Amino acid sequence: MLQIQENVSLKYFNTFGINASARYFVEIAHEDDLAELFMDPQWMHVKRLVMGGGSNMLLKSDFDGLVIRVNIRGIEHRLNQKDVFVEAGAGEVWNDLVNYCVDRGYAGIENLSLIPGSVGASPIQNIGAYGVELKDVFKSCRAFEIATKEFKTFTKEDCQFGYRESIFKEELKEQYIIVSVKLHLSLIPNINLKYGAIEQELANRNITNPTIKDVSRVVSHIRVSKLPDPSTIGNAGSFFKNPIISQQLFEDVQSKFPEVVHYPAEGGVKLAAGWLIEQCGWKGKVVGNTGTWKNQALVLVNHGGATGEEVYSLSSQIIDSVYSKFGVLLEREVNIIS
Repeated sequence: MLQIQENVSLKYFNTFGINASARYFVEIAHEDDLAELFMDPQWMHVKRLVMGGGSNMLLKSDFDGLVIRVNIRGIEHRLNQKDVFVEAGAGEVWNDLVNYCVDRGYAGIENLSLIPGSVGASPIQNIGAYGVELKDVFKSCRAFEIATKEFKTFTKEDCQFGYRESIFKEELKEQYIIVSVKLHLSLIPNINLKYGAIEQELANRNITNPTIKDVSRVVSHIRVSKLPDPSTIGNAGSFFKNPIISQQLFEDVQSKFPEVVHYPAEGGVKLAAGWLIEQCGWKGKVVGNTGTWKNQALVLVNHGGATGEEVYSLSSQIIDSVYSKFGVLLEREVNIIS
């Protein structure tokens, strides 16, 4: 029997540590729980928020509706010659899945080590880091359709992945709840070192022929050096997307700021949002109870007692100052819940 709780604090369910509360709260441990939940018609018509690890969201205020925390666990794998198919429950911690695969020599997601959050959130956001995105290894996901109370499988094509985008963030927003994700990995590694400081860190360790375990360790080391641990200071990782701008705008920016950090991207040029923010003087700045992280301006933090509104206000100030200086409009990567 499902337990629907009332007036539940979400402080320990979001990595920002924002002390907002949910009018109603339920935890889903099995697929069948979803069908049971929505058999009660009242939950079909209330405002809903689906949560996993709570790592990519900012709660601007109390949530006057039903928070559904998906905690479906389990990891299975199947080998087919060099191909590996790994399926994980939506409630699994993403980095636990990465470690599961790296420890067994299943290559493809080692560059995505230490990304916070749950497996179920990974296709919604098309998570990515260090030259790899989820879509590169995604096979399919299984999701519960709220309106019909039926399960549907979505292929990579169905998901319409873009940069930190998917059909679940746009056209099908709030219509489905992901219950499991299947990845297509390989026993033959295709090591990707082209992005960020991976090559340099491997060289520092005198590693010339890296394994996927080496890559995973190095990526984890780089992330820890740049990003704060949510268990010690509230944050949601990278708060802004790296903007992709036209070649024409890039040339204009580069003519004024020759040292601008940039990368090739589909449809234009990708700029490093953290660099843009740092040039505007925000790195390590404290504003009230919030601020930016001392080692990475892309990360907004809760120094203790910050409200969601306070963090959101800071993000708006940063967007305005970057646009004023560079003519580049930053987008929030974190989901804003109000």
